Amino acid sequence: MSDVLPGTKGKKKNKNDKFDKLVGPTDPKIDAIARDRLIGARIGLLLRQAFFGNLATRMKLINADEWCSTAATDGRNFYYNSRFVQLLKNSELEFLVGHEVLHVVYDHIERRGNRDPQLFNIANDYAVNADLKRHKVGSFIKSVPCLYDQKFDGKSSEEIYDILYENAEKINLNDLIDQMIDEHMAGEGDGDSDGDGDETDGNPNGNSKRPKPLTAEEREELRKEMREAILNAAKADPGSTPAGVQRMVKEWTNPVLPWRELINQNIMSTVKSDYSWLRPSRRGWDMDAVMPGMKPDEEIDVTVFLDLSGSITEKMARQQISEVAGMLNQFAGWRLNIATFDTEVYNYQTFTSENMDSIEDYKIHGGGGTDFTCIFKYLRNNALEPMRLIVFTDGYPFGSWGDPDYCETTWIIHGSKDIEPPFGTWAYYDEHEELAA
Repeated sequence: MSDVLPGTKGKKKNKNDKFDKLVGPTDPKIDAIARDRLIGARIGLLLRQAFFGNLATRMKLINADEWCSTAATDGRNFYYNSRFVQLLKNSELEFLVGHEVLHVVYDHIERRGNRDPQLFNIANDYAVNADLKRHKVGSFIKSVPCLYDQKFDGKSSEEIYDILYENAEKINLNDLIDQMIDEHMAGEGDGDSDGDGDETDGNPNGNSKRPKPLTAEEREELRKEMREAILNAAKADPGSTPAGVQRMVKEWTNPVLPWRELINQNIMSTVKSDYSWLRPSRRGWDMDAVMPGMKPDEEIDVTVFLDLSGSITEKMARQQISEVAGMLNQFAGWRLNIATFDTEVYNYQTFTSENMDSIEDYKIHGGGGTDFTCIFKYLRNNALEPMRLIVFTDGYPFGSWGDPDYCETTWIIHGSKDIEPPFGTWAYYDEHEELAA
C-alpha cells in the first residue's frame, strides 16, 4: 500500500503525455539515425565520463517506438523512442544515457517501498539530474523540459521525496510530471510503475508492447551483476563517479559497523587474556614444558569523551554513558574514564565495577565550540594513554581532529552520515535508537 498523497494542485495524471504523439510504428530510417546517435553518445561518455560510459555499454539498445514516448530502462536494456531521440542534441543524449544509468545504479525500483510511485519517480529524477549536472555529464537537457532544482543538489531520492510530500498541497504535480524525460519501469509483483493501476498503458491507443517486467529472481541477479560492474567502473574512473555512488562503494568495500557493535569490538580489544607467556608458570618445568602464567583477572579500560558543543544534549550524553557502562558490565572488572569537552576538557572521572552506581551522578559540563585537540592535550599533560579512546561528537571541529598517533581512537558521530574522520575507526549514531526527547 502506497503513501496517501495529500491533495495537489491540478488533477494528478499518470505520466508525461506531451510526447504521446511520438508513439507509433517504427520508421527504419529514423531508427537507424537515432541508434547511431545513441551509440555515439555512449562512445562520448566512454571518452569523457568513463564511469557512465562503462555502465551504459552494458545495456542493450532496444527500439520502443510502439510503447514508450521517451526512454526507459529495466536495468538490462535501454529502451528508446527514436523520434524522441531526434529531439535532443548530441550532448543532451549523453545526459539522457547517464540519466538511465543512474536509475539502475541507485536501484530506484527497490528503494520505492510504500511511497507514492509518481512522486518518488519525480524525486528520483531530481536526484539523478542534479548528479549529472554537477558532474558535467553531457549537457543538461533544454530541448525539452527537464526536472532540476538547485535546492535538491546532493540530496538522496528519499530526502527529496520527503520534502515534496510535505509540500504536496502546494505542488502542481502535473507540471512536474511533464518535465520527466523518461518512463519508470516496475518489477514483477511491484504493481505499475506510475501508480495509475494500468501497467499496460504505454501508447495512446492502449495497445502496448511493453516488455514483461523482470522477476524478483532476475532483479536480484541483475543487482549482483551491477554491483560488480559499479565497483569496476568506479575504480576505472573515480573522478567521474558521483558522490552518492562513492558512498555506496565505500559501504560495500569498507562497511561501517553499527555504533553499538563497534564499541563492543573496541571493548573486547582491550581485554587482557587470563594467560600470559610473559610470566611462564613453574608448573610443568619438571616435564621440560613451559606453561603460560595466569593474570589476576580480565582488565577492561575504556576512555570516553563526550562533545557537549553541538547536537549532543545532556540527556543524550547520559544515555551514551549508560550504554557504554552497560556493555562493560558483562565483565568482572573494568575501568571507565569519562570526560566532557567543548574547547576544554571537563570533569575527568574514573568509574569501576565497584562504584558504578555513582555514575548516575556524573556532572555534565560543556556548551562552547568543538576543539578535538584539547582532548589529546589533556591526555598528554596528565600522562594518560587510553587503551581505547571513544569520542561521541557531532563531527564539526573548528580545527584539527587531533593527534592520529597518540592512541587508538573511535569516533561515534551524531547528526550526519557524510562526515568521515581523517583517522581512527568510526560509526554513526542511530537517531532512531535515542531516548525519546
